[in-house]
Amino acid sequence: MLVLTAMAGNTGWHNLIPFNSRYAPHLPNYSMSAGGRTFPSAAGFHVSNLFFTDDSGTYFFETKHAPQLVQPTSLKDLPIETIMSAHRDRVRQLSDRRLKLPPQDPHVEGHNQWVANCPGSLFVIPVADLAEHNIANLCYYLQNGYMLYDDIHQNDIPGLEQFHDLVDPNRVIPLSFLEQYTLLEANAELVSACYAGALMLQAMGLGGWMYNGVNPYSVLGASGDPAVPGLGFDYQVEEHWTLPNVLGLQGVFEGHCPPYYPSMHEAVLAVVDRKFGLNGPFHEKTPGPWKDSGRVRRSAQIHSERFIACISRQAQYIYDQFGKFPGTVPTMLAFMYLQAHHLDLNFYDQYYGPGAYLNTHANHMKDWHSE
Repeated sequence: MLVLTAMAGNTGWHNLIPFNSRYAPHLPNYSMSAGGRTFPSAAGFHVSNLFFTDDSGTYFFETKHAPQLVQPTSLKDLPIETIMSAHRDRVRQLSDRRLKLPPQDPHVEGHNQWVANCPGSLFVIPVADLAEHNIANLCYYLQNGYMLYDDIHQNDIPGLEQFHDLVDPNRVIPLSFLEQYTLLEANAELVSACYAGALMLQAMGLGGWMYNGVNPYSVLGASGDPAVPGLGFDYQVEEHWTLPNVLGLQGVFEGHCPPYYPSMHEAVLAVVDRKFGLNGPFHEKTPGPWKDSGRVRRSAQIHSERFIACISRQAQYIYDQFGKFPGTVPTMLAFMYLQAHHLDLNFYDQYYGPGAYLNTHANHMKDWHSE
């Protein structure tokens, strides 16, 4: 729980984005999370969650939608046991077995086959919903005066001319740029979470490392090998695609696109509801860190029906044109992982010089496993 909470734990309330002259006198409204977490997220979108596996099974650790889990009055009033208990309640067991990842190609790269996801280890898998992030980016750019242009097919998006009251038609953002931006921004969540976890490993005196030498399609469940079901995510394949597109895990972590939503309009409405609905960052009844949190939260401008219609038209165009959403990057992204295990200190003592490991490693068994 210490490692997991370091990676993606709730840190209290998200303080939101305080200023943008284009939004004045309103509070900028592009964040999607009311709660803060241990890693940075572009504009407070927060589109990732953790899966993890160990000898006891496979689990889902959901903190994306967590409110402030512990109410502090001072730092002294935050015992670690209270924080761990609150986060332990966010864990959901998916299986009583360790995730099956055969130590061979194409599932695990050669240099990791001897150790990746080995018995006795903790293997943590951050996963991001790029579909949700892409919708949030469409909202962000429209709010800042840009509409989409399909530079892949050299097409204007049909029907956007009716929304010229919302945006200057000469201000366009290329679809390929938008989706690469989505990929990079969401991946920053995954990488930062793993780095925070790696720092916790060192503090606790555990071995392990962050790495990407495991096939994400094997991890998520889209390897095509029925003997390697991975996490069991749904995925789609098309003849003209070189790789499958992972969509989500039904009832657990679903991408913001069909088949989990009837159309992209409904997926957009889900994002809008996350922002402005009850428990969202811009709902006046959502608690917060301010002395008058209701006043702060309701000062953000709610997306109008025309705004939502413009976003929906762009999102639906992408889905119809490419057969998936986003069109040029995956719907679900797994890229970086964190592993934790005990070190064999005798190995380092025999083959390495002084300083090969930290004092926390030297004292780990005494400090953590005195029995």
